[in-house]
Amino acid sequence: MKGLRNVRIEKGWSQVDHQRVETVTELVDIEWKNGKIVKISETTGDSLAEGWLDAGGRLALPGISEKHVHLDKTYFGMPWKACIPASSVLERSYIEKSILKKAEHTSEKRAENLFKHLISMGATSIRTHVDIYPEVGLSFYREVKKVTEKYPEIQTEIVAFAQHGFLNDDTISAMRQAIVEGADFIGSVDPATVDQDIEKSLRTLLEMAVEGNVGVDIHLHDPGHLGTYTIERLAKLTCEYGLQGRVYVSHAFGLGDVPTEALGSVIQAMKEAEIQIITTVPIGRNAPPVDWLDKQGIGVYLGSDNIYDSWWPTGNGDLVERLGRLLEKNRWTNEKALAASLKFITDGITPLSEQGERLWPCVGQDASMILTSAQCSAEFIARRTPREVVIAKGVRMY
Repeated sequence: MKGLRNVRIEKGWSQVDHQRVETVTELVDIEWKNGKIVKISETTGDSLAEGWLDAGGRLALPGISEKHVHLDKTYFGMPWKACIPASSVLERSYIEKSILKKAEHTSEKRAENLFKHLISMGATSIRTHVDIYPEVGLSFYREVKKVTEKYPEIQTEIVAFAQHGFLNDDTISAMRQAIVEGADFIGSVDPATVDQDIEKSLRTLLEMAVEGNVGVDIHLHDPGHLGTYTIERLAKLTCEYGLQGRVYVSHAFGLGDVPTEALGSVIQAMKEAEIQIITTVPIGRNAPPVDWLDKQGIGVYLGSDNIYDSWWPTGNGDLVERLGRLLEKNRWTNEKALAASLKFITDGITPLSEQGERLWPCVGQDASMILTSAQCSAEFIARRTPREVVIAKGVRMY
């Protein structure tokens, strides 16, 4: 593809009255080359040249960034099976091992089924965790990597993930090999309750990240002050090891359990370490206070986590639907609040600034976007209009 004609983009805000703001849009042509936007101009209405797509007035929005999935775990494409009850994370892990060992499809096939589905949901960027443990070594990692390499236009990040405990010599050795083979991040789970040694677990993980020059994305389910203590300790060690801006905490339930007025030292440490949070906006657990964290300057992003696997039978990979939970919880109902919330599923990108300046699309940015029949991003988020076209780095993917 060379570009889009007759595509709608956001231009600014219009103050209708003292209470109401509306989004102003315009029709343009967007041209790209080598995956980057090179020209944005008023739409000409000329007949289409080869390689151009008539958007038909549909709205272009930034591609969606799926920040947390497990491609290797999914049953996607397999016959239906519900979850087997488990009383703990460790018991659930053992159940999963047994099921995946006998799975009808390979990790590669299941992963690709879900990967393509996520693209249909608008994802042009996907971060996946992949289990590494002694019984499977790097087999899941290598099969998932084969999938991501088939779709170079999609920005992908693989987290080598010690789901079953990190402080095991064979696991540590396999994690190091995953880094050699191209893992972008490494991660572990609950240093206190799974590894049973917060300090050793965190230090070993961060030392490995420094040695391999990779980022860190850790699963932290531990509740209350145990969870917030772990985050604060992680933040301080992040600075000690020089990994500022490269460490993420997924779930971080403790931040939702502890009152915000008691989080002062934790937030300060997170700011200094540039720790970022990824949440699924769970129902039934105290999710991190996204709006409050955002106002404190902490980066927050959404992810789907488990999509039809041993851990959870539901999930459809639609981050716009998941964002809807935040809208309801925080009562974001006006035009600007709805539009601003898009950043939680687009790596921080919104079409307009608070002042109405256009931030996207701009020349030099990736030609990664979705087309939808909404009038503006606020309507897309509130009404969850379908993603009709998905383009990644100038290539139509859906």
